[in-house]
Amino acid sequence: MPNSSSISQFLLLALADTRQLQLLHFWLLLGIYLAALLGNGLISTAVACHHRLHTPMYFFLLNLALLDLGCISTTLPKAMANALWDTRHISYAGCVAQTFLFLFLISTEYCILTIMSYDRYVAICKPLHYGTLMDSRACATMAAAAWGTGLLHALLHTASTFSIPLCQHNAIDQFFCEVAQILKLSCSESDYLRETVNVYFSLCLIFGCFIFIVVSYVQIFRAVLKMPSGQERHKAFSTCLPHLAVLSLLVSTLLFAYLKPHCLSSPSLDLVVSFLYSVVPPTVNPFIYAVRNQKLRDALRKLWEIPSYSRKY
Repeated sequence: MPNSSSISQFLLLALADTRQLQLLHFWLLLGIYLAALLGNGLISTAVACHHRLHTPMYFFLLNLALLDLGCISTTLPKAMANALWDTRHISYAGCVAQTFLFLFLISTEYCILTIMSYDRYVAICKPLHYGTLMDSRACATMAAAAWGTGLLHALLHTASTFSIPLCQHNAIDQFFCEVAQILKLSCSESDYLRETVNVYFSLCLIFGCFIFIVVSYVQIFRAVLKMPSGQERHKAFSTCLPHLAVLSLLVSTLLFAYLKPHCLSSPSLDLVVSFLYSVVPPTVNPFIYAVRNQKLRDALRKLWEIPSYSRKY
């Protein structure tokens, strides 16, 4: 069996056995990828170009869209290339880079989602203090902290994961280099358990942030239900429910991927779960936020409008 020093490449999971199905998977993944690029690109452009959206909520939404663009661009292009060219190979350095980038982006995204829940809490429960608590300096500091936390988390986990001797084989039962699948290639049970402890520690931090988010939303919903105006309640729910839906999908699939019992583990189930937390959120996030947000819909509509002076000629 090869060890980590002799492995020059890994073999990713083949999505299909026949050439026709491989090409079908390529076109499906390409459609999903283009939809994610279009949706997140439109949101990024709308927030950057319209001064009405230069507020803390949309600033963090811009960060989320950029993270989604990076996250899906880390996993899908390689999977599409493998399906198109009928190959499974990824180099050792490429696998390390993919693992690092995915951990960095997904960790930062979770931090941004946590900050967004705090932003909604301050806006609804403490509106008089919103300008002080969420000024431009505070928003920049929180965003920098989120990106820095994601970077540190990715560096530690990537270094720890690939420092483990790999002796089983070089086949990864996933369409991208996922930490959970790489750990299965470890030489000894002690090495596997050492890194698994690190994974569980990260999951505990994720769960702790999730508890903070839940408590924030309990306070938010209590405040919203006390609002006398139905229009105010609708406006509050329209900004909170999309964020809660995105967060629930990401956290539930991540926790299931790493905490599910071994009896439920299978290549097909692992593939579906990883697809749900790595591909689905970056694709559906723009549509979830755009559908229920009137300001964002108006800004997106203006992107397609021809300026009045150009229509005269």
